[in-house]
Amino acid sequence: MPEVGSASGPDLLWTAAATADLLAIVDYISDDNPDAALALMDEIESKVARLPAHPQRCRAGRLAGTRELVVRPNYIVVYAETPAAVTVLRVLHAAQMWP
Repeated sequence: MPEVGSASGPDLLWTAAATADLLAIVDYISDDNPDAALALMDEIESKVARLPAHPQRCRAGRLAGTRELVVRPNYIVVYAETPAAVTVLRVLHAAQMWP
C-alpha cells in the first residue's frame, strides 16, 4: 500500500504486516469469488484512506495506543495515530485472535 501524505493532515502509512494481511485476505476470497475479493480490497482501501482526516472517529483498540476501524462485521483494520501519521498495523478477520 502506498504512503500518502496530505497538506491538511497526517500521512497514511501501511506496515508490511498490514499489507500482507490484506493481500492474504484478498487471495483467500478470490479463490471462490474474485469480484468479491476486489470489492472488499477497494472498500478497505477507501475507508482507510479517509482515516487521516478523522483518525479518532473509530473505536479504541484492544491494545493501548491503537484504534480499530470496522470495515464490515468480519473485517477490522487496526491502526495507530500520531499528529504526523496514521499507521495501519494489521487488517484482520474478526475470527482471528487479536491481540
